[in-house]
Amino acid sequence: MRLMQISDQGLAIIRQCEGLRLKAYLCPAGVWTVGYGHTHGVSEGLHITSAEADKLLLQDVAPIENFLHTLRINFRQGQFDALASFIFNVGLSAFRQSTLLRKIMTDASDEAITAEFLRWNKAGGKVLPGLNARRKQEAALWKT
Repeated sequence: MRLMQISDQGLAIIRQCEGLRLKAYLCPAGVWTVGYGHTHGVSEGLHITSAEADKLLLQDVAPIENFLHTLRINFRQGQFDALASFIFNVGLSAFRQSTLLRKIMTDASDEAITAEFLRWNKAGGKVLPGLNARRKQEAALWKT
């Protein structure tokens, strides 16, 4: 059996929401970042190509895919992609502790799960339009 991987549609959401930066920059959290949100080994002055950014994105998504495989759930492609995008944004640690994961593991309805995606639209206690839009995309993708 072939293990599921994030699709082009899932990667497109990450690319769109993260944005592409070919020159290293300090993110709002003060971490050097490049490409589509890549942080490992990044330092001031680093420049990459768009092809390198795509390669780094696939490397960054691989541990997320591996984690999702450990759940041993027969996800539909849209569900897998929605979760990969969500985890890419919030991190594995936050996802492992989330109500979203608990609902998925207890086989909650799609409506309950999509509602959980939509709750993750804040930073610093404030609703951010970009996060709100991303969560709506992920919630819609979950249903496909």
